[in-house]
Amino acid sequence: MSETLAVQDRYAPRLICYGCGPANPDGLRLKSFLEGDHLVAQFQAEKKHQAFEGMLNGGVIGTLLDCHCNWMACCHLMQRLGLSAPPTTVTAEYTVKMEHPTPIAKPVLLRAWPVEASDRRVTVEGTLSADGLITARCRGIFVAVRAGHPAYHRW
Repeated sequence: MSETLAVQDRYAPRLICYGCGPANPDGLRLKSFLEGDHLVAQFQAEKKHQAFEGMLNGGVIGTLLDCHCNWMACCHLMQRLGLSAPPTTVTAEYTVKMEHPTPIAKPVLLRAWPVEASDRRVTVEGTLSADGLITARCRGIFVAVRAGHPAYHRW
């Protein structure tokens, strides 16, 4: 991974999000890194993240993909608009398709990339893979929020 500091640590060190917040000691603390036009992350699940013996829970998979794709939208808008920090984005909608059970023995790899964008809205696609096999896919729409929204300036 080309960057040394995760986007979450760089832009939102006080973020309390369960999936990606560095300031949530009980959360998943996902760490995502830009690699060209993609955002990548590795996550090592623990036994407490299991749905059944040795396999990652679908809700955890959804959370990882949601957070990771949301950060892709933030980074894309930051670059598109020439900003020094990412705008606050929230999930408008997302779908996750589980393709195979996801083992927890080794880290999973997340990838996300933008497929469509305007100045406030980004559609992102992403994958979660284990040992080179894509086990889940995601497509989501993420929107930059304005003053008055509860998430505004949550970074």
